[in-house]
Amino acid sequence: MTISEDRTRAFYTVANAGHFIGAVALINSLRLLGHSEPIRLVDAGLDPSQRRRLEPHVELVPAPAGVAPVHLAPYGPQLMPAEVQIILDADLIATRRLDDLFDSGAAGRTVGFVNDPPNHERWFAEWSSVLSLGQVAKRPYLNAGQLVLPEVMNDRILTPWIAGQDALGLGDTRYGRARITEPFYFADQDVLNAVLGAHLQEEEIEIRPHELAPHPPFLGLKLRDMGGSESGVPLCAYPDGRTPYFLHHTMDKPWLRATPINVYSLLLPRLLLAEDVALRLSAREVPLRLRADRLGRWDRRRAHLVSTLRRTARRRLGVLGVRTRWEDRRRRSAR
Repeated sequence: MTISEDRTRAFYTVANAGHFIGAVALINSLRLLGHSEPIRLVDAGLDPSQRRRLEPHVELVPAPAGVAPVHLAPYGPQLMPAEVQIILDADLIATRRLDDLFDSGAAGRTVGFVNDPPNHERWFAEWSSVLSLGQVAKRPYLNAGQLVLPEVMNDRILTPWIAGQDALGLGDTRYGRARITEPFYFADQDVLNAVLGAHLQEEEIEIRPHELAPHPPFLGLKLRDMGGSESGVPLCAYPDGRTPYFLHHTMDKPWLRATPINVYSLLLPRLLLAEDVALRLSAREVPLRLRADRLGRWDRRRAHLVSTLRRTARRRLGVLGVRTRWEDRRRRSAR
């Protein structure tokens, strides 16, 4: 594929060595849907061989020294801005064309997606005082893993987002000693929501429903036509015909740990190993459960069983949904 010479629109993501496979799936999903815009990837600790594989497909951005990986999302568009910027986590794949999101950004509006039903009303008065933001509007709580940001808003959003993260550090977040009931448990995501609430008027932000950028278990979604290269065909849909923009595999990653089978994990062999993807991996570069052959299908079922039994055991012990400090630190890159 020929990369677009139009530098007015760009995608941004962050990846380290452990999230290389996720980043490849994200890149390939965008290209498979026909998106040729530049992809700018902040290098949070890729190994040399991974950088070599990615260099023909992305613009690598060195991570600023001393910045925690979880705080790197705003640095890509800050260091290499475009007129319309779509910031995406590396545990996310695009499942339909994103032209209308770019159009909203070009019209001067930020676009975000509701995090999930249990957390959609998350808001703390402390956001204002701790971050020196003034009044913070109460709006649905957004996930930081997918954000459309016009460049004209960089000073209003990226600058205070970075400053807030720097002032906060990690000690009062999930990566330190915080509990989920505390105002900055979700670290960068809490800071972003505070900044958006303080600096954007209602008409400057579009809030899309969670179902259009869902998390596991992706209830109701079914695989659709897998599409050919640059087909632009949505990869999955709900029974009523709605198609999400993204699938966001928060928490455990299918390439790092056994996880239940879902539409995201079923798409990974297509996005990693098919002959028509932009950056094709070899079977030996991915876990057996992510391969497209018979052994891969068998191992996906095994992984599904293992993860289901683990979940059942935790439920019986009364700890399902209780995030211990050890678990939180182990899942540092999760949203």
